[in-house]
Amino acid sequence: MIAVFAQADLAVTRSEVSDWLKKDEDPAQQPCDDRTLACFLNGLIIEMRGKKEGAQPEPEDKLDNNIIFRKLKIALNLQAEDILRILQLVNITISKHELSAFFRKKGHTHYRVCQEQILRNFLYGIQIKYRDGGVED
Repeated sequence: MIAVFAQADLAVTRSEVSDWLKKDEDPAQQPCDDRTLACFLNGLIIEMRGKKEGAQPEPEDKLDNNIIFRKLKIALNLQAEDILRILQLVNITISKHELSAFFRKKGHTHYRVCQEQILRNFLYGIQIKYRDGGVED
């Protein structure tokens, strides 16, 4: 994880990462602010997809579920069908149109806020697919 942060030009210590990953009940647990998480997600995109030429994107000061979902989609190089399959691994079924609404710009007529449940289940589906040795493409 330290290397992923470094991809986005943010130096973090092993201790900081350890404290961010502790369970909520642990008194040593520390919150990870939005800008730090945005740096991690930007670093993940670079780690997985390679660095783009030119200026790198600035990390957002404020994240929402839509931004997090979009960055994970980019980092993992997922198409709509891939995301729908991942959601099906956790028994969530949404239409392609509902999914595309999460990736539209705020203010667009068809923009839709990504609820916690959708993002949480997507993250769980990613865990099943990639970490737990689930479905292979």
